[in-house]
Amino acid sequence: MSEKIVAALPALVRPLLEPQLPAWVQARWFQNAAQALSIAPGAEIGWLDMRDQKDMAAAISAATELKWLSSIYAGVDGMPLQLLRDRGVRLTNGAGINALTIAEYVVMGMLTIAKGYRQVVRAQDRHEWLSESPGKVELAGSRALILGYGAIGQLIEQRLRAFDVQVTVVRRTPSAVPAAGAASAGISNANSARVTELLGPEQWRARLADFDWIILAVPATAQTRHMIGAKELAAMNPSATLMNVARGSVIDQAALVQALVNKQIGAAFLDVTDPEPLPPDHPLWTLENAHITMHLSGNAQTKMIARSTQRFVENLARYRAGEALQYQVDLALGY
Repeated sequence: MSEKIVAALPALVRPLLEPQLPAWVQARWFQNAAQALSIAPGAEIGWLDMRDQKDMAAAISAATELKWLSSIYAGVDGMPLQLLRDRGVRLTNGAGINALTIAEYVVMGMLTIAKGYRQVVRAQDRHEWLSESPGKVELAGSRALILGYGAIGQLIEQRLRAFDVQVTVVRRTPSAVPAAGAASAGISNANSARVTELLGPEQWRARLADFDWIILAVPATAQTRHMIGAKELAAMNPSATLMNVARGSVIDQAALVQALVNKQIGAAFLDVTDPEPLPPDHPLWTLENAHITMHLSGNAQTKMIARSTQRFVENLARYRAGEALQYQVDLALGY
């Protein structure tokens, strides 16, 4: 590896990344889809993230010499995974980059619904002094089911333990759940030290009625598509809130609308929908028990670019040394 290696890189990260690039990297920067498409051929390393999935896929397809593709996105369902697999390209993603702010969004959503904060804001808009709280639910002692125990799920679990929420997690590969939540949050409350319950992928459906909060933090794959449908919604506690910070495709949205209209469940907190953006005439906008946050959770921070740049630089050193890359995606599984 004595010759320089060509890397196709987004101009957005240039101010942070360029001073840190080693001499063996020949950087080619792009500002738009046309530029990305023109510089992708011949690139051995690519960071080809774009908002438009079709433009991104086109640039990736054109990068026929690619050996490593880096992405800021945690979800890679919009990428040509089979093509990357056929070409033997290693893909690293942004798993965990925005996990902190997404976990905070979940807590925000739970508190908003528990305390009726939507009604409080509307009362302020009307200049109306409320004499009673529109929401009287306490998080303490409530029960949450987290489906997906990656970086986001783990941070959600830690934060909920600080509120003394009884947490159960579901993961594809059963193993012990680290009892780090209480310690990392500095909790001394004896109730908060409860061991998190673990369920396997075949167990959680039979337990849906047990939970006040069902939180979806799974990757978008063929296996997770519509994992929450009419049957699962019917099995939930009538006062339960369904929270989705994963992808819109993991919920059968038509079934959810029907469940909300019929008050079959208490509420839905949806940071993601199917499709996105949600059409202006979609019924979810007008349902009082639907909370739509427009896929803003991951953007509610200012550190994503800096964290992603640092991760890329660290992986560059591993790539140069022929070592395993961090946050590498299993192209067969899709995450």
